[in-house]
Amino acid sequence: MSLSINEVEHVAELARIKLADEEKRKFSINLSEIIDYVAELEKAPTENILEINQISGLENIARVDNIAASLSVEKVLQNVPDKEGSFFKVKKVFE
Repeated sequence: MSLSINEVEHVAELARIKLADEEKRKFSINLSEIIDYVAELEKAPTENILEINQISGLENIARVDNIAASLSVEKVLQNVPDKEGSFFKVKKVFE
């Protein structure tokens, strides 16, 4: 399949890319070759091939999230330099 200059211009417009005339001709050829290659790959027999989502063999190594008791509000606020009710009081960040 050969992409026309107009199609390359359309793709460039969608991508908000400005191309010089020489670049349009170059991309017309390069993109056409890529599309031809993908079309050839689509012809490969894949009926009896197992689907995989990764090839490294790594497994999830995240730790189990165990539920545990948390600190009480009083314990948390015990060493706070400035508090208001059950909240930390800090300097303003925005004026």
